[in-house]
Amino acid sequence: MPDPLVDDARVVEFLGDAYPVLARFHELLTSQGVLRGLIGPHEVSRLWERHLLNSAAVAAFLPTSGRLIDVGSGAGLPGVVLAAMLPDVEVILLDPMERRCEWLTEVIEQLGLTNASVRRGRAEEMHGELLVDAVTARAVAPMDRLGRMTMPLLVKGGVLVALKGRQAAVEVAKARGALKKMGAGVPEILEARTIDGVESTTVVRVVRETVRGSSKSKA
Repeated sequence: MPDPLVDDARVVEFLGDAYPVLARFHELLTSQGVLRGLIGPHEVSRLWERHLLNSAAVAAFLPTSGRLIDVGSGAGLPGVVLAAMLPDVEVILLDPMERRCEWLTEVIEQLGLTNASVRRGRAEEMHGELLVDAVTARAVAPMDRLGRMTMPLLVKGGVLVALKGRQAAVEVAKARGALKKMGAGVPEILEARTIDGVESTTVVRVVRETVRGSSKSKA
């Protein structure tokens, strides 16, 4: 079954200048993404709704300049989408698996995303090496563990934006203590909307308010 939102005028309007790039990304996901096991065949008919628009929804909660790490980037969601939508942001696609990094490298080359780069590794391995203005994560880890993984990557005032599901409030409640220990402020649970008829994306946004010690970016 084809994706019903392909060439939908509402999607084109919402994404603006990023639409041609993301339409090509959609094509890559439906072909090579499926063949390489990065996207399940049953997801093809809902790629725009469940994956691309879901990723695009968080752009409104991110800075429009500076540097961003997409942790556990996988197939490129949300990192590739955000690189297309935020051309003045340097986006680092971080993933521990070699085959995913190869895919991501091919994707950013084919899409001409000169503001994106790929690094292989885990977030914890980048502590003390990378320091950025924003971190994104989609289906990576519960909020308590995600906070420990990502807060050390953020400058003071930097923001973690995590794409979460219906259990966001439960995760946040369990993670408050761990996040506070990592220098985080009070987490916000936000609803990010895109177009009519598409379910909103639940986002947890956390700002790093205090930084203990010193870190250097070796990027």
